[in-house]
Amino acid sequence: MEDITKPNSFFEENIDFVDEDMTDDDIDEPCDDNDIENQLYEHFHFVVEKGKKIVRIDKYLVDILENTSRNRIQNAADAGYIFVNDKPVKSNYKVKPLDDIKIMMNRPRHELTIIPENIPLDIVYEDDDVMVVNKPAGLVVHPGHGNYHGTLVNALAWYLKDNPNYDVADPRLGLVHRIDKDTSGLLVVAKTPEAKTHLGLQFFNKTTKRKYCAVVWGTVTEDEGRIEGNIGRSLKDRLQMVVFPEGDHGKHAVTHYSVKERLGYVTVVECVLETGRTHQIRVHMKYIGHTLFNDARYGGNEILKGTTFAKYKQFVKNCFDICPRQALHAQTLGFVHPRTGKEMFFEAPVPDDMVTLIDKWRGYIANREI
Repeated sequence: MEDITKPNSFFEENIDFVDEDMTDDDIDEPCDDNDIENQLYEHFHFVVEKGKKIVRIDKYLVDILENTSRNRIQNAADAGYIFVNDKPVKSNYKVKPLDDIKIMMNRPRHELTIIPENIPLDIVYEDDDVMVVNKPAGLVVHPGHGNYHGTLVNALAWYLKDNPNYDVADPRLGLVHRIDKDTSGLLVVAKTPEAKTHLGLQFFNKTTKRKYCAVVWGTVTEDEGRIEGNIGRSLKDRLQMVVFPEGDHGKHAVTHYSVKERLGYVTVVECVLETGRTHQIRVHMKYIGHTLFNDARYGGNEILKGTTFAKYKQFVKNCFDICPRQALHAQTLGFVHPRTGKEMFFEAPVPDDMVTLIDKWRGYIANREI
């Protein structure tokens, strides 16, 4: 059992992370078994002593954990990171003697050893302060439970192993934001503490420019639109995020979309993030009735629109095989360079699997007999 009676600044850092808006569509808060967002990592585990009087858990933890605040603990509880007897609790939960308390976070402890691995990187831009990389679908961002190797962080550790100023284990360096394993596209990496602080503030203040390309089920009738709805972890399934329209749960989230091409039973859309919540585009598009194509987490790997003909079913199955993941790509990224103050803008071409998928649906439109 871990001794948590000692000061621990790492817990403070992670609670800070709960407050930040450094998330991409799919990050930055907890995600799926192989995605950083759905992985929860145990940081503290202890049992309430016998004879302890009943007290709110936020007060109990702030008395035990040094170098943190009650507000940060409350934010951690609201985000679903504090568990009692294996169930998430809110900050007003009253602890009782022998309660089994775990503090789970959405990233590994910093002391997790990062092993450099020679994994190819698609580097879009690099200088002494930042790197922009184009992450392929299927590549996990951070090492974690079940994915201790073969991640983007391992690849960065190898690529920068001869840089004396880059310590892959230093939380002040590295990835500023993240995207899901099965989402492709652009990510920015900070090579200095100053760069990470500067870029982190840009994500927090929502001044970065991010556009995604997505293929969704159904015909999106409006040429453009705005989706607003709090996003939080489902109260029924912790592996899913949902929209809470009344605003009682979750965090404020806004997505703007525009239609690029209507292709029968699917639509190609461009999404612009005003906020960055876990699975934001995936959840918001499902909320308005247009689940991402082949998004297994949210039911997009089923035939949601179309006919019952066997030939059509086979056509869709072939499309699933062509793009065996959610059809989502972080296509553009813009930010102000942390040293020069120059506005920078990058674009990553839509990857081959999505290009082929879109072409396949164009062929369907041209041959309606399917």
